Amino acid sequence: MPTALVTGASRGIGRAFATRLAATGHNLVVVARDEPALDQLAVELRVDVEVLAADLTDPDQLAHVEARVADADRPIDVVVNNAGMGTYGEFAMLPIEGIEQEIRLDVLALTRLTHAALPGMLARGSGGIINVASIAAFQPGPYNAVYSASKAFVLSLTEAVHEEVRKAGVHVTVVCPGATRTEFQERGGFTSGKIPDALWAEPESVADQALKALARNQAVLVPGVSNKVATFATRLTPRVVARKASALVSNWI
Repeated sequence: MPTALVTGASRGIGRAFATRLAATGHNLVVVARDEPALDQLAVELRVDVEVLAADLTDPDQLAHVEARVADADRPIDVVVNNAGMGTYGEFAMLPIEGIEQEIRLDVLALTRLTHAALPGMLARGSGGIINVASIAAFQPGPYNAVYSASKAFVLSLTEAVHEEVRKAGVHVTVVCPGATRTEFQERGGFTSGKIPDALWAEPESVADQALKALARNQAVLVPGVSNKVATFATRLTPRVVARKASALVSNWI
């Protein structure tokens, strides 16, 4: 059976990815800080599950997960870089330690795990990588500055790598969800009560659409009609207008 590694697998979109991959016949390596939640997930899934409890902002723990991804004797067929965090507020007022942690998780860990996965996949001529970004990647995000910047990095990196390897049998996709019903908003200090119910997605839907996009080697997936319209409009809007509109939306919600 093929094996998939999912980061941030203990809850939300990562848990949905793990569940969907198990249902399609993948054994799993699940990564998150919450080992009890990972153990519970392993009990629920009817496949072989390897639990790797790790804080990906810690260099030594990240290196341990990198080594597992790159292990040629136990190849990983699909990597889902889902783990992420966000901070909300005025950039100058946020603790720099939290900002650095956010960059380490959203940018550095994803980059290193993508890099660790590719040599083996290219040698085998098969494999897939899903990197989870956000619709925040498409415009600057006042009061959400580091998160939007980190997701812009993920979008750009993944598109570039997709183009580099697309003829080698390796599929690389970036998924850019909008508002999704997880614990992410609460943990990051985001308020979300003013977002209409119709704009919310379920994590299972995001995971399903992302896996289908990976299968057809689609470079960029924006799940949901309203999110597609919003990101398309952003691309047509002058940068200064998009920046000011983003600030207004951040203040509103």
